[in-house]
Amino acid sequence: MTEKQKDSPNINKNIHPPFVALFYLVVAILLQRFAPLPIEVNALFRTIGLGFTAIGFLLGVGAFLEFRKIRTTLDPHGSVKALATGGIYRITRNPIYLGFLLMVIGFPLNSGSLWGLIAGPVFATTLSRLVIEKEEAYLEKKFGEAYTSYKSRVRRWL
Repeated sequence: MTEKQKDSPNINKNIHPPFVALFYLVVAILLQRFAPLPIEVNALFRTIGLGFTAIGFLLGVGAFLEFRKIRTTLDPHGSVKALATGGIYRITRNPIYLGFLLMVIGFPLNSGSLWGLIAGPVFATTLSRLVIEKEEAYLEKKFGEAYTSYKSRVRRWL
């Protein structure tokens, strides 16, 4: 086993969080098309959906900027060089994943579907089990007290 393989989270190489989010987004859209919920989504909720989608995107941008600033990787399968605790990471430990969650809920809502409200929690649970728990174990092992202290101050989602 190479050093690079040892210094990375034990996440299945076939699991890519953006594709997991896209999967749940597509499922929500297909469910609306083939099994629409009998509830009309008014303009206010469509606007809220647009807001969720925009905030989700901005969370990803904020995380990207923080990772760039500390010169570490965005790749969940890669070796982390530094612990991100500034910027958006002062509010949530997983701004990218929170952003994906907001998009999984917001995009369908903006399109007139409530299926994103159902797909969102399932997406969050899936991502927690397949990715986040493994990332957290890796970060705790790599950064020790610095990570556990950060983890005690900042919530996983919000």
